[in-house]
Amino acid sequence: MKKYWITAVFGAIAGVFLTSQFAGPIVAQENDRTRTTYEQLDLFGDIFERIRAAYVEEVDDEELIEAAINGMLTSLDPHSSYLPPKDYEEMQIDTSGEYGGLGIEVTQEEGFVKVVTPMDDTPADRAGIMAGDFITGINGESVLGLTLNEAVEMMKGPAGEEITLTIFREGEEEPFDVTIVRDIIELTAVRVRTEGRAIVIRITSFTEKTYDDLAEGIRTEVEANGGLENIDGFVLDLRNNPGGLLSQAIAVSDAFLEEGEIVSTRGRYPENSDRYNARPGDLTDGKPLVVLINGGSASASEIVAGALKDHHRAIVVGTQSFGKGSVQTVMPLQGDGAMRLTTALYYTPSGRSIQGLGVMPDILVEQKPSTQTEDDDENDNRRFSEADLRGSLANDSLTEEELDQLEAERLELEEVAARRDEDYQLAYGIDILRSLAVVGNR
Repeated sequence: MKKYWITAVFGAIAGVFLTSQFAGPIVAQENDRTRTTYEQLDLFGDIFERIRAAYVEEVDDEELIEAAINGMLTSLDPHSSYLPPKDYEEMQIDTSGEYGGLGIEVTQEEGFVKVVTPMDDTPADRAGIMAGDFITGINGESVLGLTLNEAVEMMKGPAGEEITLTIFREGEEEPFDVTIVRDIIELTAVRVRTEGRAIVIRITSFTEKTYDDLAEGIRTEVEANGGLENIDGFVLDLRNNPGGLLSQAIAVSDAFLEEGEIVSTRGRYPENSDRYNARPGDLTDGKPLVVLINGGSASASEIVAGALKDHHRAIVVGTQSFGKGSVQTVMPLQGDGAMRLTTALYYTPSGRSIQGLGVMPDILVEQKPSTQTEDDDENDNRRFSEADLRGSLANDSLTEEELDQLEAERLELEEVAARRDEDYQLAYGIDILRSLAVVGNR
């Protein structure tokens, strides 16, 4: 017993000794880290004072501090930034669906402003700005060295005024100038129409109104077609959609799903992570669905495409999406400004992050340029058949009604074929729905 007591005491003493041996360096390291941080802050203050006292021109203290804050945030990643009060106010207007400008979504890459996508029917879109273009100059001034917010601020201005962008485009030998007239951008987040026996849903951005406009558009078109039984399926067009509100991406995904995970976000700590699931109720009642994406499909549109693909709810057609898989949290700050900070990455239901990779389509389809020229004669492609031969036998096996139906089907097929020259990817998606309907009927 005495031996056991001595051993226990020795063990306790050894434990204290070992704890002190290991805890000592850990505490010391923490103290060193704290000391280094405060030394760096002292260095910042020293530099700030020296700039104020010795810079060749008088500086504005507020602008200098804002620049330092923004520099700290933009060094983290392209999407973290400081929003001065004016920019924060304008950002809140943007997500409501109306703002002034050119109508382009941009990011920053290698010091230059890169176009993620031009928005439909905006000045930038009409001027021919394309996803992937680099903006190297604004009104003759280089953007090199500017922050993204500063470059965006230069592009803003009163509606009706001209702005000249210098564009570098892959495949072009030299940069070229594009002059654009600024306008009030009124975003129509959702457009729904019928093409043949397919309902096409075009979503240009995810604003506060997106889901409501989607639901109303589907209801209206289904009623106009006399019910779901009269359509082959739906095409969800997310091409050149730069994203928007996460809540709306979840709601749009949920519109086509009955159950299952839509997206999960994972932050630095478990408490910063979330998982979002679908609720029962598919607005299309399980009708076949094709999703169109391309390199201009980013962020929220990638969440939708990824969710519908992983659940095998849709066939994804087009080209690889942009690959923005990070979540930004906007945090209001004192002085009416805000901070946009990347706080998490989002993951598709299969558990895959699309950050930097994008969503790969199920069927890779490049957009083909139109091959139709002004000199083409509309009768050049007319089919020559047996019925054109003099004296050929007539087909009297069909009723007048059946002949009318065949003629209607022929005209519909010709309409789809003509659409391939205008929008090959959309035509391909509609062809898929028609094929599925034919197989289903058989």
